[in-house]
Amino acid sequence: MITNESINQAIDYILQHIEDEVTLEDVAGYCHFSKYYFSRLFKEQTGESVYHFIKRVKLEQSAFRLKTEQNRRITEISADYGYSSSNYSSAFRQHYRMSPIDFRRQSYVHSMAHPFFHHEKWQLESFEECSRKITVEEIPDYHVIYERRFGSYEDMSRDWGTFIEKYREYITDETRFIERTYDDPAVTFAGNCLYDVCMSCPSIKRKPGYEGDSENCPLENTTLIRGGRCIVYHFKGHAKYIYAAYQTIFLIWLPETSYELDASKSLFDIYYTVDSETMYMEMDICVPVKL
Repeated sequence: MITNESINQAIDYILQHIEDEVTLEDVAGYCHFSKYYFSRLFKEQTGESVYHFIKRVKLEQSAFRLKTEQNRRITEISADYGYSSSNYSSAFRQHYRMSPIDFRRQSYVHSMAHPFFHHEKWQLESFEECSRKITVEEIPDYHVIYERRFGSYEDMSRDWGTFIEKYREYITDETRFIERTYDDPAVTFAGNCLYDVCMSCPSIKRKPGYEGDSENCPLENTTLIRGGRCIVYHFKGHAKYIYAAYQTIFLIWLPETSYELDASKSLFDIYYTVDSETMYMEMDICVPVKL
């Protein structure tokens, strides 16, 4: 778990500016630390250097777009992240052990065969089946208590149990439980997936200029999940089929529409019903898109 809120702010800053030329000096300055102290702190909290984290996220986000934006040129996608064609191919091969074009060609098969649910038989929905479960909505902002982790998404059920017990005193009838994810597990290697477990808290009021501070909540680990225009997939079923729902959105639905993902925002799930015994769930998968 990332326990230092300055590092969480730094990660948010990097993700929001990942298509820019983000440097160690930029991020350290944003957090008001010297670059030497900040470098040590970032490595202690994340296990990665700032440089390696930025490079990895750029490559993984570009790989995700190779998968979901099949009609765009590879050179256009690589340029979005500051790479020339030759530099991108070299860096991509070093990270994924294959070329960008081979990754794109294999993305469908790799996503279907991914071991995230290797023990389950599943298939993608058709575009029509998926469309019947999707609406386009304006989602409100949520002020939340949260904890951030790097790891496998398969660990989330354990993390949720710990999180709910820890913050039980803040739960009310109006509380929403929200899961914010930053990576596609078919693109990002196991153990490197970044995610937040969150719960809305009506007593949180954001101070101007900083999303993670609060006037009425004594906790430091609060933030704002920005809503806005989202495609919303209304999921009902066993938790083991959530991965299939996401991959249907990525591989089938989005490529057939004109919607473009809003890279400045993260995907998030809003839970309404969770049966811990049967693992039946009702939830909204919210995918921010550009207006």
